[in-house]
Amino acid sequence: MPAAYAPSHLLIKRKNSMDSNQNGDLSRRELGRRVGQVAAATALSGMVVPAVHAAGDSTVQIALVGCGGRGTGAAGDALKAKGVKASLIAMADAYKDRLSTSYGALSKNKDVGPKVNVPEDRKFIGFDAYKHAMDCLDPGDVVIFATPLAFRWVHFAYAIQKGLNVFMEKPLSADGFASRKLLELNEKAKEKNLKVGVGLMSRHARHLEQLHDRIADGEIGDIVLMRGYRMAGIIGTFASPPKPANMTDLEYQIRRFHSFLWAGGGCYSDFNIHIIDHLSWMKNAWPVRAQGVGGRHYKFDDKGQPYVDQNFDSYGIEYTFEDGTKLMFDGRCIEGAKPIYNSFIHGTKGCAVASNQGDCGAPSSTYKGTAALQEKQIWRSTDRTVPYQNEWNDLMDAIVNNKPYNEVKRGVEASVVTSMGRMAAHTGQEITFDQMLNLDHVYAPGIDKLTADSPAPLQPDEKGMYPQPEPGKKKREY
Repeated sequence: MPAAYAPSHLLIKRKNSMDSNQNGDLSRRELGRRVGQVAAATALSGMVVPAVHAAGDSTVQIALVGCGGRGTGAAGDALKAKGVKASLIAMADAYKDRLSTSYGALSKNKDVGPKVNVPEDRKFIGFDAYKHAMDCLDPGDVVIFATPLAFRWVHFAYAIQKGLNVFMEKPLSADGFASRKLLELNEKAKEKNLKVGVGLMSRHARHLEQLHDRIADGEIGDIVLMRGYRMAGIIGTFASPPKPANMTDLEYQIRRFHSFLWAGGGCYSDFNIHIIDHLSWMKNAWPVRAQGVGGRHYKFDDKGQPYVDQNFDSYGIEYTFEDGTKLMFDGRCIEGAKPIYNSFIHGTKGCAVASNQGDCGAPSSTYKGTAALQEKQIWRSTDRTVPYQNEWNDLMDAIVNNKPYNEVKRGVEASVVTSMGRMAAHTGQEITFDQMLNLDHVYAPGIDKLTADSPAPLQPDEKGMYPQPEPGKKKREY
């Protein structure tokens, strides 16, 4: 059973009857107890990382692991963080072209370029490049993880060993094994006083913080329904044609991680987690089960080539909370269809617009009654700070001033909830939080030993098609 969060991210007590699990699998709370016991028994003696970056007295060195667009953006925000001197000193990626593009964008940027100090001998390529980049840092420095999510727990384990603070991009996991692994590792990170941020920037959107407080104070009454939408055209690497002959399956799947569940959780997890996360936050709870529908309307590109990826182009998911409240989420990647990209909350006394546009776009607003009518408006936010920058300001402030800061637990739980909805659509079954957390299907076996010459976790058939979801036929997603 997932744990609910108070505004401070502290646990809210739940009924004891919900802690038990009749099937012998780990519930969310039981897993938390067990990993705490294991971590306490195996704690690394004398390895607490001291506060080495007191305000104004030293430079926080940064290494970037994963140099795509998301990693490049995160590095830029890190270098612009308030109240700290920061320098990017090492970069790592599996593929040289991605690192070169990222380095060029950062080093030529007028705002952050002077803070980029990455000579050729600190640019690392390959599947072990992450280790070399982190080896350039000192304990208490910061490493950014922005690779496809399959590698997240592997990189996190090495950062903990090195005593590094971490910023890891979302989602954090796509299956039960990786989710459990991250939670276990995080106990060690907390023991070593490491600060860990997760790229769910809605939690650092000041207008959503204000909305959360207003809802908690009863401004729209008790929440009875929430709605979220991310409906757009074909974005990212959502749709993949057959693999080119000059590329391995492994490289193809990593480069096009939105297309493959083991690598990135597919389009559903990667594109939709932000809205699912912030709506759950407004409720101070996580959904306990999900059911849904989905399908692929367009199976060939304009040239007649088949799409070989694992995504549906439409998803409709009904999430249910423990008290029966519903969160309805619709996702779509179809060119020419109406774009809808926002989120709404309905209460017993009124309603609210959470994200006005995008993952967490301002302004948020509240209204009397069931419709968001101007004449019924109660409040409209005015904050215009950038959530992406806020999350880095908050993380660096925690590092410099040695404040408690660890977002891994809720980052994993947000990933599990998102995956729960995805799996419900892909299998045609109702999926619970505990089922998703305890899933025995390991999507990326041996990921910690992967090399450029390894076979890909997903193998094609003789026609070049990768295994795809078949609701009602397959008990697993593929």
